[in-house]
Amino acid sequence: MDITGIVKSHQADSTGAGKTSSRKDWKLSDSLREKIIEYAREDASQNVYMGNKFLALRKSEVAKVAPDRAALMGKVSRGMADMEKIQKADERRLRLLFGEPYEAEFQSDGAGSAVHVYDENGDEILTYTAGVGWQEKESKAETKVHGALKTAYYAAFRAARQGMNAGAAEVQGGFDARA
Repeated sequence: MDITGIVKSHQADSTGAGKTSSRKDWKLSDSLREKIIEYAREDASQNVYMGNKFLALRKSEVAKVAPDRAALMGKVSRGMADMEKIQKADERRLRLLFGEPYEAEFQSDGAGSAVHVYDENGDEILTYTAGVGWQEKESKAETKVHGALKTAYYAAFRAARQGMNAGAAEVQGGFDARA
């Protein structure tokens, strides 16, 4: 495998810099946890696991830590009009192409060429191959947010279902034992 270029950018990018710091600051707040509990209770009462409200909330929260893959794909696609020219490009041009805080690795071997794009943590977030096209890969930050949200939702949903089942057991036999 012939690694033809590695891009490490140290340029200031005003849009990327702000987004990077906010990605590192994501936490499951009390208000977000309360919203998840509310959605889990609603879903449990409708006998639905991870309903549309929770899925939309999860998507918006994960987007807060996700890299702007569409912009990265656009930058690579514009520059990949001729892969051979990119492979011969100097490091300065590649730094200008990607911007802070991303790194790209161009690889070429007997089977074809590929571009691998990494985030500031070294996580591979995109891969491009001529035969397949773009493939997105979940970063560690995105995985962490998904996990935190799903764990909070599961606990709330389970508690809501247990509460509903306990209430149903008390009402069995034609009288309400809670009364």
